[in-house]
Amino acid sequence: MDNSTMWIIIACVVLLAVIILVPIIVNAFYRTVEAGQILLVSRPGGGPPRVHRGPCKAWVIPLLTATQVIPAQAINVDIDITDQTADVDANGRPAPVKVNVKASAIVSVGESDSMVITAANKFFSKPPADQLSTLTDVLSSAGRRAINLLTLDQLFNARTAPSPVANSSLVPAGVSDVLARGEDDALAVIIKEACSRELQDLGLTFNSLNIKAVLSDVAEARRRESAARAKASADVVQAQEEQRARIAQLVAQQKINDQERELNMQIAANGAAVARAEAERMQAVRAQREAELAATQITQARADAEQTVIKQEAEGRAQAARIRAVAAAEAESIQMKAKALAEAGPAYLELRRLELAPELTRQISAALANGQFINFGTAGNDGHTAATTASDDVMRVVQTLMAAQVIANSNFGGNHKTEETAAPTSLPPSQSSTPSIRPAAQPAIKPDQKPNQPNG
Repeated sequence: MDNSTMWIIIACVVLLAVIILVPIIVNAFYRTVEAGQILLVSRPGGGPPRVHRGPCKAWVIPLLTATQVIPAQAINVDIDITDQTADVDANGRPAPVKVNVKASAIVSVGESDSMVITAANKFFSKPPADQLSTLTDVLSSAGRRAINLLTLDQLFNARTAPSPVANSSLVPAGVSDVLARGEDDALAVIIKEACSRELQDLGLTFNSLNIKAVLSDVAEARRRESAARAKASADVVQAQEEQRARIAQLVAQQKINDQERELNMQIAANGAAVARAEAERMQAVRAQREAELAATQITQARADAEQTVIKQEAEGRAQAARIRAVAAAEAESIQMKAKALAEAGPAYLELRRLELAPELTRQISAALANGQFINFGTAGNDGHTAATTASDDVMRVVQTLMAAQVIANSNFGGNHKTEETAAPTSLPPSQSSTPSIRPAAQPAIKPDQKPNQPNG
């Protein structure tokens, strides 16, 4: 191995030693103070130690300075105190009440360096058990003094007129004003003021005191009595409220019933009005329909009457025209017949007589068959018998009728027949227009009557 290599190795070793030893040396001189810790470092030349509150770095010279670490966290102490109050009766004689107070106090190291040094020397120099016992004793003694100074009402923080403290001379300065104003819990204020000086002597400061419970048989009895009284009052109030609510409910129900009744009456009135209006409307509709029907019937009647009148007038005109035509035709026929008869004369009558001879014979025979004659001889006028006379009379009547029928039924110049003059040429004996000649004109001759004289 040559010298250069040796020097390289030595240099590396030295560098490694420097890298390792420098942090160790720096850590030995600069110590880290964690959060929640307080480091006290003594001075080499004497004097009060320096106080370093973590987190920070503290300059420490090994072998020349001494260090001490104390906790900076708050300390919680639970206390349980049983003692008697300073109550008096109505005559002013002492009537203490046994109470049990459970509280929780929080203390911590003072803010100033002097208090930190005092705490490190007087409080944290003791074992942890002694530290807790010391704090408990301090707080308990202060709590007992406070209980002895206060009444039961003040312990329960009754917000009534402040009552005087029995031993006001023992109350710390400033506490009387607080008690008089009633601004805070009297027990907590007195305990805090009473133990503050003792805690300061230990380098500690009082942060807070929480009264967890104040227990007392009298207070419990009072509480039960108050609860019963409150419950009774609450029951009375509840009953009154229920009564008021029931009354209000009944009043509201009555109002609702009144409103419903008024509404029903209004509905009935509206219904009656609607019914009247509907009846009036129906009556108006009925009257309108009757008027329309009457108008329609009147119009129809008028139209029918006018149509009837027109029809009757037309029929009358037609009938009149027909009658006039028939009359004119009959007149013309009569004139023509008369003219024809005047021109033809007896020849036409003889011709018609021959044509009607068979019918004439039947008629005469029928008339003679219906007659009743009694022939008693031939005596009479011109030697004719009654039968001959009667037959001659019948012959003349029949001839006259046949002549009239011939004239009526004759059609000169055509076969025209009118409704008024048309008649059958022959009729049965019972329905002929020529009535059967009965011997009423020639009745039977009685025995006392002459044969040649007709009866009647």
